[in-house]
Amino acid sequence: MIFTLGRAFGVLIATALLLSATASAKDYRFMTGPQGGSWYPLGGAISNFVRDNELGMRLRVMPGGGISNVIAIERGKASFGFGNVTSTVDAMEGRAPFKGQSTEVRHLVSLYPQWFQFVTAASSGIITIADMAGRDIAVGPRGHSGEQATRHALAVFGLSYDDLGKVNHVGYTDAVSLLKDGHIDAFGVLTSVPSGAIMDTASARPIRLLSISDERLAALQQFNPQYVRRIIPAGAYPGVDEELKTFGTWTHMIARADVPDDVVYAVVEALVARISDMAAVVNAMQSATIESLATPVGVPFHPGAAQYFRDQGVME
Repeated sequence: MIFTLGRAFGVLIATALLLSATASAKDYRFMTGPQGGSWYPLGGAISNFVRDNELGMRLRVMPGGGISNVIAIERGKASFGFGNVTSTVDAMEGRAPFKGQSTEVRHLVSLYPQWFQFVTAASSGIITIADMAGRDIAVGPRGHSGEQATRHALAVFGLSYDDLGKVNHVGYTDAVSLLKDGHIDAFGVLTSVPSGAIMDTASARPIRLLSISDERLAALQQFNPQYVRRIIPAGAYPGVDEELKTFGTWTHMIARADVPDDVVYAVVEALVARISDMAAVVNAMQSATIESLATPVGVPFHPGAAQYFRDQGVME
């Protein structure tokens, strides 16, 4: 009897471990962005979209950044994430700040355009990025695409962090507080338009956004050819009354190559079904369609995503 009970107990333990492993296998880490940006709330919405699916999977939303998300997926620390096309292509090519070429990251969907926005207090006397010499700035946490874009924007004006005053590696929320309180002169972000962080800043004090000429854009494209022209429309923010030229990229959703095809298929299917709900979270997705989500960006599609778009007749 003791032997029989022992065997029964062993079977129960083994079954529990198996069920635990199965549940864990369906619990996928989803790297998004910092609080105060558009990626974190969008990631929460997407997690809700896929929660009640027939595969029983769940996306666990984690904070992250455009560069760190790619690294996490490449190293097997996450299964899904948001990325900026510029950073993802840098990873594929093995360009700095990445060490070695990425081979495990796959493209799922193209979500919406991103705008680089260099914000300063209107009273700062800063008219162009060249005027940032000796000034205090917030540039975003290390490992974020916005921080790299800020460094590149400074570089094409002949500046590095060594030429500035204090450089603060903080997220959007802290950058807004620092500018509101006069502790910094400017901050740079790579996000949607209108940006909640910039709207928050503009509600407290007059702001100025800095432009990037065609000549400077060409110089930026020497760092990364995926930088493209972006226009901030007049009236996007209080006090910004004229159209502004800047640069940017695309936000896309990425996944690790070894995520099962049926799981990726289900995620993409859920996103397409809820485009209007994503647009309610990120205004830049107002014009998104299944065709725009299927836009190639120079990163290999995950087979599950490609199969979904083929089944819908929007990809050959």
